[in-house]
Amino acid sequence: MTQQGAVLQGYNNELVKCIEDLCMQKEELNKQIQQAEEEKTKLQHEIQVLSEQLERVCENLAQKVASRNELDKILAETEAAYMKILDSSRTLLNVLKKEVGSIKHSPDLKTNVT
Repeated sequence: MTQQGAVLQGYNNELVKCIEDLCMQKEELNKQIQQAEEEKTKLQHEIQVLSEQLERVCENLAQKVASRNELDKILAETEAAYMKILDSSRTLLNVLKKEVGSIKHSPDLKTNVT
């Protein structure tokens, strides 16, 4: 019976050691879980901050694109008006040259000049 008691005591000691090992593994996993949860919380906060920054940048970009489009429209209208002014100036110059030319060839002007 003593031998059976010794064997039983050996099993008991081994069982206690296994339980202690499992408890240590559980504690280690709890530490890892806590670290992972802290990292998750940190990353979620960073994502929130970056999302807010992205939203502000997108709004700013949309405003700038709208301003650029408005400037493009104004430039196109201004260039068109300028081209009309140039065309009118060219026409006026041609008319003026013809008038001056016809005045020079006018018989009245020739008699007065000589």
